[in-house]
Amino acid sequence: MAFRVLIEVFYVLLGLGAAIVIGLTAEWAYPIGAKNIWLVTYAAMVAVVLMGVRPIVRAARGTRK
Repeated sequence: MAFRVLIEVFYVLLGLGAAIVIGLTAEWAYPIGAKNIWLVTYAAMVAVVLMGVRPIVRAARGTRK
């Protein structure tokens, strides 16, 4: 059970890392819009965390569906 929780946490961290990389790349490509780019990046990071809560809870409970 703990292994499944760690896997789900890893996926959330992977999603956060991907959002940061995309934000950094977008900021590099369009530095004028850096403030807006990071606003959207932070919103995406919040969405990744919120979408990861339910799978983590399911993994902790041991349910599959």
